Amino acid sequence: MSLPMTPSNLINDEAWAIAYSGFRLGQHPDRGDGAKNPSESDIIEDLDILVKEGFQLIRMYDCDQNTQDTLNVIRSNEYPIKVLLGVWLDAELSNHDGCGWLEEPIPQEELEANKKSNLKEVMEAIRLCEEYSDIIVAVNVGNESLVSWNDHMNTEEGVISYIQTLKSKIDQPVTTAEPYYWWRDVGKKIAQEVDFLGVHIYPLWEGQSIDNAIEYTINGIRDVVRLYPDKKIAILEAGWATTANEFGDRASEAYQKEYYNDLKKWAIDNNITVFFFEAFDEPWKGESDAPDAAEKNWGIYFESREPKQVLQ
Repeated sequence: MSLPMTPSNLINDEAWAIAYSGFRLGQHPDRGDGAKNPSESDIIEDLDILVKEGFQLIRMYDCDQNTQDTLNVIRSNEYPIKVLLGVWLDAELSNHDGCGWLEEPIPQEELEANKKSNLKEVMEAIRLCEEYSDIIVAVNVGNESLVSWNDHMNTEEGVISYIQTLKSKIDQPVTTAEPYYWWRDVGKKIAQEVDFLGVHIYPLWEGQSIDNAIEYTINGIRDVVRLYPDKKIAILEAGWATTANEFGDRASEAYQKEYYNDLKKWAIDNNITVFFFEAFDEPWKGESDAPDAAEKNWGIYFESREPKQVLQ
């Protein structure tokens, strides 16, 4: 199947969307000692910014308090925003042999506890989909939880079970998010279970320069589309870091702007929903003494909420 796709392929009729996490400096999700969540006023500030920029579809990554607060703020303030809800899956297998930063096996008791918390997360997603059926338009189960290098590995059978449970209980379409090459190489079994394919693609992580970034993206997505001509597809993450020790000069605000504009045009022209990664820089990620690490610097806004060059 060749691109472009039909408008019916879009999530909520939106081609251009944004991944959203609102954790500011000093705030963070639960990392074992409790979460420090954004306040209601923080969320309102963020959503005001995103609506002003024209975003009406956001992706969130779990069913925890911050997501619930955001859903409530959207409803209470009547924001014209819909949500792709995330179901976060913690490790049910220890991938210490495949993950470069897992230095030792995850204890079995922790893996067993994760299975219980993952099922609880799925049940919470069902509740939220019912309560916010007017806002939640799709659900993503697991974020890169099957690709070979991750630190929160799950089994295909487990992910399928969670997908099937959700599909039997909610009306919203359900997917899982994996890199394009995972779908291309080993994703056929999961593809049969999801309502659409949730694809990540990052030319920057794949060693590409800005000169061939959009071509690399198009070719990667086309490879997946050719394998699954009858499946809907959405890009759930694609972005460009503005600062990153890992990428040197390839990370910059100018290159982010170029990739953003090229990808947005392509998404609109081809009727594919793309969630650009991401709205705001996330300084809580990784080590506190590494402010220039890539994972902290993908936002189109700085953590201060000042726009980067892409929006100026």
